[in-house]
Amino acid sequence: MTVFAFQRIVRLAAALGVTFTLVAPPQPVSAQQRGTSTRPPVSAQKSTSTKKPVAKKKPTKKSYSSSRKSRAARLAAARAAARAKALRELQTPRFKIDELGQEVPDVRAEAAIIYNPETNQVLWESNAQEERSIASITKVMTALVFLESRTPLSTPVTVQRADVYRASTTYLRAGYAVTAEDLLNLLLIGSDNAAARVLARISPYGASGFIDQMNQKAAELGLEKTHYADPSGLLASNVSSAYDMARLIAFAASDERVGTVMRKAAHTIHAGNRTINVKSTNYLVREGGLDVLGGKTGFINRAGYCLATLLRLPETGQQVAVVVLGARSNQSRFWETRHLFNWLNTHTQKLFGLGQPTQQQQQNDAQDDD
Repeated sequence: MTVFAFQRIVRLAAALGVTFTLVAPPQPVSAQQRGTSTRPPVSAQKSTSTKKPVAKKKPTKKSYSSSRKSRAARLAAARAAARAKALRELQTPRFKIDELGQEVPDVRAEAAIIYNPETNQVLWESNAQEERSIASITKVMTALVFLESRTPLSTPVTVQRADVYRASTTYLRAGYAVTAEDLLNLLLIGSDNAAARVLARISPYGASGFIDQMNQKAAELGLEKTHYADPSGLLASNVSSAYDMARLIAFAASDERVGTVMRKAAHTIHAGNRTINVKSTNYLVREGGLDVLGGKTGFINRAGYCLATLLRLPETGQQVAVVVLGARSNQSRFWETRHLFNWLNTHTQKLFGLGQPTQQQQQNDAQDDD
C-alpha cells in the first residue's frame, strides 16, 4: 500500500469518527527470555577450567599374535618333554621272567629274535615265527638275486620315468646315467626304491621274472614264511618272519659283495654332472659302538619299523643275527637291537658255552651256590 492511499484512509476514518492504534511489529524473543541455555554445544565450548581431565587407563591386553606365540611355545615345550620322556623309556631295557623263572628281554616290538647262524640255534625269540610284512628288508634278497644273475656291475644304466614313479624314497631322477654298482650301493645304503626297480629291470630275468627268482631263492634257502611281491619292499605283501630274516641276513652278510656295502656309513655316486651323497639308513652303522657285519632297515605302515642285522660279540668274536620287526618308531628298532645285543653279551657263557666265565659271572654263580 502506498503512503498516499494510507493517508486517504486515515482522513476518511477521522471523518467517520474511527480511530486507529498503531502497533509496533513484534520483536524477536531472545534466547534468555525463552529460558533456554545460551551456551554453545559441548564440542564448541571452550573449557574455562585450568585443571586437565584425567584420562582413564585402559586395561592392557596381550595381542593375538603374542598370545598365539606363547601358546605355540608351550606346545613345543610339551612336545619336547614328551619326546625326551619317550627316549628315556627307549633307552631303558625291559625284562620279564619267563616260564623257567629266568630274566629275559621284554621287547616293545611285535617280533624279535637272537639267532646263532653257526649252529642254527635260536638263543631268544618273541613271535619269531609269525608272518609279517618286512618292508625294505626285501632289498637284501634283491641284491642277492641281482648278483647271482652275473650282470656286470659296470653296466651303464639310464633311469626311466617308470623307475621313479611313486618310488617314495629315492635319490634318482628320470634320465640319470649311473652304473649297476651305483644302484647296488643306493639299494643297500640308502634303501632306494627306484634302484631296486632298475636292478630288476636290467637283469636277464626282466622285472616280473626277477620276482620269481627272488621267491625261488627264498625256497632254496629254506625260508618257509617268506614271499616276495616286488623288489623294493613297498608292497605290504612282501612277507617273512623274524626267524627267516635272521637266517637271510646272516647268509647275505657273509657274501662280501653284499656285506661290504651294508657296512658303509655313507657313499658318493656321480650321475653325469650330478653328485649324490648317500647316508646309511642303519644308525648302528653310522653311530658305531657295535661291530656290525651287515644289516638292513625297513619301514612301511603295515610293517612298522624293522631292522635285520648281523653283529659280532666283542669278547668271543661270535656272530649273532638280531632281528626286530614291527617296532613303534625309527629309534625304537635300534635301541631294541642294542638291548638284545647287550643282554646277549652278558649271557655269552650260558648261551654259547664258549670261553671262560667273567669275574662278574663267577660272583653270580657263587651267590647262587649260597
